[in-house]
Amino acid sequence: MSNVKHQGPLVGLKVIDLATVVAGPGVAKYFADYGADVIKVERPSGDSTRSMGWTQPGESDSLWWKLVNRGKRSLVLDLKQTSDLAVLKELIDSADLLIENMRPGKIEQLGLDPAELIKRNPKLVVLRVSGFGQSGPYAQKPGFATIAEALSGLSGLLGEPDGGPLLPPIALTDEVTALVGSFSAMMAIFHAKQTGQGQVVEIDLVNSVLQIMGPLPAAWDSMGYLQPRLGSSIPYSIPRGTYQCSDGVWVALSASAESVARRLIETVGGGGDPRFMSFQARFENREALEELTRNWISSRPSAEVISIIDSADAAIAPVYSMQQVIEDPHFIERESFTRVDGILMQNLVARMSKTPGKINSVGPKLGEHTEEIVDELNAKK
Repeated sequence: MSNVKHQGPLVGLKVIDLATVVAGPGVAKYFADYGADVIKVERPSGDSTRSMGWTQPGESDSLWWKLVNRGKRSLVLDLKQTSDLAVLKELIDSADLLIENMRPGKIEQLGLDPAELIKRNPKLVVLRVSGFGQSGPYAQKPGFATIAEALSGLSGLLGEPDGGPLLPPIALTDEVTALVGSFSAMMAIFHAKQTGQGQVVEIDLVNSVLQIMGPLPAAWDSMGYLQPRLGSSIPYSIPRGTYQCSDGVWVALSASAESVARRLIETVGGGGDPRFMSFQARFENREALEELTRNWISSRPSAEVISIIDSADAAIAPVYSMQQVIEDPHFIERESFTRVDGILMQNLVARMSKTPGKINSVGPKLGEHTEEIVDELNAKK
C-alpha cells in the first residue's frame, strides 16, 4: 500500500476508477475523500482530463485533474494488451466498486462484461455512468452534459424572458451526477456487505438533472403549465432575483416563504397593496412587484439595502465573485476550502463527527503508483 494514511468511514473499500472527465471520476473522488483506496486506471498517453482547462505555469496536469482525481493512485494499463487486461481483471476481482463511463457496449467489447466480472467477484458493484442510459434511442449519443442539459429541459429554463436559452457556465450536470453516483454506489455496496451480492448500477446525466427539476413535470402533466424563461425569478418566489444597488453592487434576494415575502414587501413599500397580499396575487402581478423591488434597491447603496432587509429578517446576500467567496470570514471559519499540495480546492463535502475523511493529495502523476499496485498484486500470489 501507499505510504498515504487513509482515514474515514470507507477505509478498507477498494475502488477501480475506469471513468474519464468529471462525472464518473467525481464519484471516485468522494470515495477517496472518505478513506477508500481508489485506483485510477489510465491509458499510456494519460487521461484526457490531465489537459482539460487551466494548467498552472510549469505544470503538465490541469487544475481539473488535480481536483477531480485527488486522493487516488494512478495505474497505467493498455487494455488492448492481454497482459494489462489480465492485471485489471485481477484488481477487479478484489474490488468493491468498479466505475466506468464508456459508451454503452464498449466495456463489453474490451472483455469486461459486468455480468462476467460479478461472476468472478460476487460482491462487486459496477457503476455505469452514461449520458442517457444503457438502452433507449439516445443511448449511443455522445454523453456530454451540454446535450443532457438541453434534453432535460434545464437549458430551456435558463435565460432572460426576451432572450435565448442558456447553458450553465460550470460543470453542473457532471457534478450533480457525481453526487447521484456516490449515493447510488453506496446503496449497492451496503447491500453487498449485507448479502454478499454485487450488482450493476446505472446512472446517467439526463436523469440526474431531471431530479432537480422539482414539480415541473407534474405541473405540465396535471395543469398544462410550462415554465417560461424568467431570468433569475422562479414562479413560487416573488420577488426573487438579482438587483443592482446604487453603488453598482449586485445583491440576490428571495421570498420563498410567505412570512418572508410579507416582511420583504412591507420593507420595499408594497405593504397593504392587494396585488401583493397572496401568492396568487403576486404571481399575477409579478412584474409590478419586481419593478417596485428594483426601484427600491436601485435607489440605495448596497450596505443600506443589505442592512435594512437583514433587519426585516428577509433573505439577502451580495452576489460574490470567487475571490470574494474565498475571502469571506464565514467560509474561512468553516474551512470551506483547503490547500492540498499547494492547490486551493473545495474541502470535504460532508463533515462527520465520528469518521471524518481526509484529502490526502492532488490528482497523481501519470503512472505514479503503477509499480506499487503491481507489486501488491504479486505479493498476494
